[in-house]
Amino acid sequence: MRRRMKTVAALVSASALLAACGGGDAEDTETRGAGDETMAEDTDNGDSTGETSGDYPDLSGQTIDVASDWSGAEQENFEQVLAFFEEETGATVTYQSLGNNVSTALGTQIEGGGAPDIALVPQPGLVDQLVESGDIVPVTDEVVSAVEENYADTWKDLSTYDGELYGVWFKAANKSTVWYNVGVYEDAGAEIPETWEDFISTLQLVSDSGIPGLAVGADVGWPLTDWFENVYLRTAGPEMYDQLAAHEIPWTDDSVIEALEVLGEVWGDETLLLSGGAQRSFPDSVTAVFSDPPQAGTVYEGDFVAGNIAEQTDSVVGEDADFYAFPSINDSPDAVMGAGNVAIAFNDDEGTMALMSYLASPDAANIWIELGGFTSPNQNANMDLYPDDVALAIAEQLTSAEVFRFDLSDLTPSAFGGTEGEGMWQLLIEFYQNPDDVEGTAQALEDAAVSAYGG
Repeated sequence: MRRRMKTVAALVSASALLAACGGGDAEDTETRGAGDETMAEDTDNGDSTGETSGDYPDLSGQTIDVASDWSGAEQENFEQVLAFFEEETGATVTYQSLGNNVSTALGTQIEGGGAPDIALVPQPGLVDQLVESGDIVPVTDEVVSAVEENYADTWKDLSTYDGELYGVWFKAANKSTVWYNVGVYEDAGAEIPETWEDFISTLQLVSDSGIPGLAVGADVGWPLTDWFENVYLRTAGPEMYDQLAAHEIPWTDDSVIEALEVLGEVWGDETLLLSGGAQRSFPDSVTAVFSDPPQAGTVYEGDFVAGNIAEQTDSVVGEDADFYAFPSINDSPDAVMGAGNVAIAFNDDEGTMALMSYLASPDAANIWIELGGFTSPNQNANMDLYPDDVALAIAEQLTSAEVFRFDLSDLTPSAFGGTEGEGMWQLLIEFYQNPDDVEGTAQALEDAAVSAYGG
C-alpha cells in the first residue's frame, strides 16, 4: 500500500527539522537527532552563492515552464533563482504565478493539456492526488542523488510514494511567527508575550495606546487556517492534530470547539482589531503594521512576512520590525507549525529533470537565502547567507521547538484545505466574521470534510 504524504508529514519531529534552517557547522551535527544519519553527513556549506555545486548541462534552445503560488516579492526572488539556472544552462525558464487557488488553477491547466513542466505546490494533499491520478512522474536517479546528498531523510520521505521519489522540497516556512512594530510596542510599554493570556493583554495594551493591537488579512482563507492550526496544535496537542489532519476524529470534536473558542477571544474582540479585516488582504495586513505611520501594532503570519515588509514598506527587519513565537496556550510546549513548497514534475524531459536537480542543490537555495524571506530545507545551504539576525532566529525557533507539525490544511484534500471559497478557507472567513457561531462552524467544517474525504 502506498504510503501517503500526509501521514508521513504529520509525524515529522522537531529534531528532524534541524535541516530546515539551512546548513550548519560541524559542531552542530551531533545535536541533530538520533536516527537521522543523513543530517550528520556532508554539511559543507560552501563559501558563497558564487561557487556552484556542480556542472550544468547545455540546454540551449529548450524552454521549461514553471508555476507556483508565489507572487510579488516572492516571485521576484524565485525568478532570480531561475535566472541563475538559465545562465548556467542556456535554457529559457518561464514562470507563472498560480495565485492562492493552486489546486484549481493547476487542475484547469492539466485538464486543458497545458500543465507546466514543473510546479512548486504548498499542499502535500494535492501532490498525493496528482500521484494517484498519474499526472506527475517520479524523478530520475540524478534528482534522487541530489536529494540524498542535500536533504535529511525526513524531507525525502515527505515526497516518496511506493518507494519512488516524486518531489523536491525547495522552500520551508516557519508559520509560528508573530510580527510586531518595534516602535509601537515601545511606545505602548508592551513586552513580548509568551502565553496566550499575555498575548491578549499585549494586544489590549497596544490598542489602549491609540493604535489597534492587531491587523488581520481575512479576504482569503489561508491566513485564517494558519491561525487555527497554531491554536489547535497548542490546545489539542500533536497527536490530536495528526488525527484531525487524517479526519480520524470529526471537526465537531470537543478539541475543535475549544480551539475555535480560543480564536474567538481575539477575532471577536473589536477593541483589539484594526477594522476591515474581512476585506483586507494578507499583504495589506503587513503594510498596515509597518507603514509610516502604522495603523496597527501586530500581524500574525509565517517567516515570509519578512519579505513582505522589505518589499512593501520602508521598515527594516531587525530594527523597526521583529517577531516572537506564537504564544503557548495552557502551558503547551514550544511548538512550530510549518509548511513548504515541493517541486513536482509533469514529465521527465532532460530540461525538466535538470531544473529539478538544480532546485535540490545548494546553489538554488543560497540565492534566495541571501535575498531574505526564505528558509531552506537544504542541509548543505550556506547558513552564513541568512541576511540578518531575525532570519537566523526564525531558523533557530524551528530547531528548538519541542513539537513540529506540517500545515494541517495542506495535508487535507484540496477541496477542503486548499481551495478558495470552499472548505476551511471559506468557513473560517465566515467564522472570523461571526466568531460567536462556534458550534455551527464546527458542524460546517465536519460536513465539508466528510464531502472532501469521501465519507
